[in-house]
Amino acid sequence: MLSILSYGFMQRAFIAGILIGAAAPMIGTFLVAKRYALIADSLAHVSLAGVALGVLLGINPVLGALGVAMAAALVMEKLRADKRITAEVALAMFLSSGLAVAVVLIGFNNRANINLMSFLFGSITTVGVQDLWIIGVLAALVVGVVAVCYKQLAYTVFDEEQAQASGLRVRLLNQALMLLAALTVVVSLRVVGGLLVGALTVVPVAAASQLARSFKQTLAYAVGIGILAVLTGLVAAFYLNLAAGGAIVLAALVEFFLCLPIRRLTRAGS
Repeated sequence: MLSILSYGFMQRAFIAGILIGAAAPMIGTFLVAKRYALIADSLAHVSLAGVALGVLLGINPVLGALGVAMAAALVMEKLRADKRITAEVALAMFLSSGLAVAVVLIGFNNRANINLMSFLFGSITTVGVQDLWIIGVLAALVVGVVAVCYKQLAYTVFDEEQAQASGLRVRLLNQALMLLAALTVVVSLRVVGGLLVGALTVVPVAAASQLARSFKQTLAYAVGIGILAVLTGLVAAFYLNLAAGGAIVLAALVEFFLCLPIRRLTRAGS
């Protein structure tokens, strides 16, 4: 373990991974409770279009992904709130159209092929100091908003009508949740990639739900499981020469399956 930390790129990888390992399952807990488990995948595909647009315009691809993902998140929430289409249909539309737009934009600029690969599959070992600052600021923003607005967000997720009747600004809270999801997805692109970010958002939550007895416990356990998956995946990737993003997601899946017998044992004991 100490030999891994002697490399600067692995030090940055661990820091970035821990930040994302905490932020992604944290926001994922709210999304799963709201039956929005697929939104991370939808926003990830849209973000890839933003990456391609950023490369085409000659700006930072992360900024392009962030702008496009946040705009798409607000549009999806408006469509759902206005009941023009169901949430499932909105997610499916953006899931496919986001990747389609990315493919079209790539055709306009051959350089996008090179830049897009690291965002498709993740490239955590190439995270630089500037990337680390961006990931740190955005992850801190996600964690900070959730910490400050936890009660309001939880109330809205579980009983939207009652929350609105009690005076909460439900539409604003839903928009905030969608924007946080977009932020989380964008900062996760360099860690696990757009094709796998949905798993890091959802799988630790699914594992935590096997052990937790309350929503707050699920949130706490999901964060712990997410961080453990990142650390385990990075170590496995380093020593076994594996793709880091895939190793992290596989580690999360292993943790999920390990939680299943633990649940049975705890339920049998009680």
